[in-house]
This record gives sequence, structure tokens and C-alpha cells, in this order.
Amino acid sequence: MSKTSTPTSGTKSPKPATAKPVLAVDLDGTLLRSDMLYESFWNLAAKDFPKAMRAALSLGRGKAALKRAIAQDAQVDVTLLPYNAEVLEFIKTWKSDGGTVALVTASDQVLADEIAAHLGVFDEVHGSDGARNLKGPNKAAFLCERYGKGGFAYAGDHAADVDVWAEAAHAVTVNADDALRGKAEAVASDVTHLGHPPSTVKAAVKALRPHQWMKNILVFIPMLLAHNITFGTVLTGLLAFVVFSLVASSVYVLNDLLDLDADRNHARKCKRPFAAGDLPLSWGTGMATGLLAAGALLALLLGPVFFFVMACYYAATTAYSFYFKRRAVVDVAALAGLYTLRVIAGGVAIGVPLSPWLLAFSMFFFFALAAVKRQAELVDNLAAGKVKPTGRGYRNEDVAIMSQMAIGSGYVSILLLALYMNSPAVIELYSNPQILWGICVVLLYWISRIVLLAHRGEMHDDPIIFAVRDHISRVCGLMVVGFALGASLT
Repeated sequence: MSKTSTPTSGTKSPKPATAKPVLAVDLDGTLLRSDMLYESFWNLAAKDFPKAMRAALSLGRGKAALKRAIAQDAQVDVTLLPYNAEVLEFIKTWKSDGGTVALVTASDQVLADEIAAHLGVFDEVHGSDGARNLKGPNKAAFLCERYGKGGFAYAGDHAADVDVWAEAAHAVTVNADDALRGKAEAVASDVTHLGHPPSTVKAAVKALRPHQWMKNILVFIPMLLAHNITFGTVLTGLLAFVVFSLVASSVYVLNDLLDLDADRNHARKCKRPFAAGDLPLSWGTGMATGLLAAGALLALLLGPVFFFVMACYYAATTAYSFYFKRRAVVDVAALAGLYTLRVIAGGVAIGVPLSPWLLAFSMFFFFALAAVKRQAELVDNLAAGKVKPTGRGYRNEDVAIMSQMAIGSGYVSILLLALYMNSPAVIELYSNPQILWGICVVLLYWISRIVLLAHRGEMHDDPIIFAVRDHISRVCGLMVVGFALGASLT
């Protein structure tokens, strides 16, 4: 028998059947809109990836052993987990009617105890013990042994729960589709249905962060600046854009899996699909791998050099997810480098040499945007009254320094652009190069404005997404395009 812990006594004796049977409640997907195996694995991976990989080797000794190996080292904040409010209300109603409630889960006992202690609504807690995986037939046998056949009601959400419902006096399905509801009704005479299946497709699309693909437009910059606009270069640029979008989305998903606790502790990021429990973490694990594979295959079509650049991008952004984003200033430099890699990839894709002027401008300009991103997060953190940002290497008092970094780097990028206006390349490419000075004026205003808005707490935590949605930023963008076209006209 698995280890048992209860708020009142460590080893309760089996109860005889009463008029109101014990309500046994599943955890993963039922009480919790997530899965504790994946929660604990990604929590451990974020803190110590090699240790998570070593723990995964325990699967050779069975799934229960795997769960125990991961649970022993993971530090999941159970207070932030996405619990199912409807199931909690059902439990409270059951208890108020004089019933007893037990948490019976295939998740490891260590995690089950932590969750039960936090919620404070369970009379008993039973989980996998490292040897027996308390799921499906094993769970049905355990419940019959402890409470007797028909001596318990059971709330579950998975096809594996059909075996349990067949032995229960009362079946409760949670967020089950029509097929699973039908199976429950076929094996149990008394059935209650709670909730409805979530819209996983919509949540999956949201997890890809398609709005972030706007950043990948940067791959077209070398083509535009070189005035090398043909059907072939546009088609190549589009393919590079798709590759970057797939690989970037793969990393976004991975980042969300690694950042679950931090996202749940954030005013806006807590609504992300994985953090909110709208999308199974198992989907995220598969999506991160599938998107990367698709992006890698398409990258090969653009040649080995482009594939190498994409490999560098993925390595750098993965390193950012695991390490750099938790290191002050290093994270800002890493973000600036990732933006610049998009520009480099665009040049490599169409075979256009990149000038030192463009690379220097890109590094300073994107460093400024990354600093604004951190500045905005710190301002939001201060407004929320939090002592320290979660999962970052900054303190609240660093907000002034981040503002100075943003302004200084932004102004240097504009200075580089102004110096570039006098280079021989500009005279060759543009008929009226003096008109390009208007771009410097617009960018000087725009950089100053977004730093000011971030200081006031009016900035989205990503300045590029803010720029796409902000009316004044769009006008500034049109003005930049207008000045560039005016300088090109003969």
C-alpha cells in the first residue's frame, strides 16, 4: 500500500461503507489543470538541466520511480498552480454535506502531500510511492482495497479512470469530451459531469506567440538596404521568415515550460496557455521538438551557411532560456545579439554582404530595446509592490540604471546612423541622401518616447510588440519609410 498522509492522522484505517461514500479525487487534469510529472520535470530542468536528465533515466525502473526521482529534487511552488475552481467547489460541497474527501493521484506522494497541505480540504492523501504507479487498474484496486467496491465516489478526467469508475458508487467526470462521458456512463449507474473540454487548438496557437513573428521581419532589412528586391530574393526572404518563426516559436514554448513559476507570478504572463493550465504541458514538450525539426528541415533549403546561422540562433536563445535571462545585463546583451542574428540571417539567405555600419547600428539599437523591456518589467514589478522580480537577476532599484542604458545605447545607435549618412555607400545607393537625416530625427524622438513611457509604466513588456500596436509608433514607422523612399527617388 502506498504511503498515506492525512491532516488528522498518518494512517487511517479503512472505513466501512456509509450512506455517503468517500469522494476520491484525481489530481492531474482533474483538481489541477496541469500534470505534476511535467510540472516537476520542467521545474527541475530550469534549475539543473543535467540533474533533470539523470532523473529521467529512472524511467527504466518504471514510471513511479521516475516520478519519485524528479519529485525529490523539484521545487514546484504549489501555491501558484492552476487549480480547477469548479472541482474545488464540488469538494467543499461534498464536505459540507458530511462527506469525506481523499486525494488519490498517480503523482508522487511528495507532491501530493504539498498540494494537500496548501489546499487544506482533504482528509486523506494517497499518491505513487516510487514503486507502484497509482493509476488505472492500480488505482481501482487500491480504492477497492481501502474503501470496498462501491464504497467510494471518484472524480477523474482520463480514459485510464474508466477502470476506477467501474468500481465506484458514483462517477464524476471533469472536462471530459463526449466519448469519455459515454464510457463513464457505460460503466457507472450514477454519473456527474463537471466542465467541458478546453479549446486546446486556440491555446496552442496562442502558445506559438504569432504576434512575436513581427520581429522576424528583420530578415528583410539586408535586402531592402541593398535595394536588391527581386522575385527570388523576396521568396528567399519569406522562407527565411518562416524558418525563424518556427524556430522562434519552438524556443517560446520551451521558455514557457521553463518559466512556469515566474510566469504565474507575473501580472500578464500568468495568462499564457501553459502557466494558466489552458494547454497540457505534454503538448508543449512535443511542440518544442516538432517546431524545431520543421524549422531545421526548411533551413537546409537555404544552404549550409544559413543553417549554421540558425543553429547559432537556437543555441544562443536556448542558452538564454536556461541561463542568460537570469543574469543582469548579460540578458540584455543576449537579446540584442538575437535580434542582430535575424539581420545577419537575412543577409546570408540572399547572399548580401553586411556592412559594419548595419551591424553596429543593430547591436546598439536592439540593446536599447532590450533595456527598455527590462525597464518596463521593473516598473511593473514596483507598481505591483513586489520586492524582487521573479526569475531575473535584477532588483527594483535597478530601474534607473536600465533607463540610462536604454537612452545611452539608443542615442549611440542614432549617432552611428548619422555617421553612416556620410559614407560612400549611401551616396551610391540614394539619389537624395540628405533626406535620410529625417530618419535620425524620427528615431531620436521614438527612442526617447518609449523610454519615457516605460518610466511611466505605460509600456508593454516587449517594445517591438508595443510599437506594432501603438498608433504613434506606426506613424513614426511610416515616416521612416517615407524618408527612405524620398531619398531613393530620382
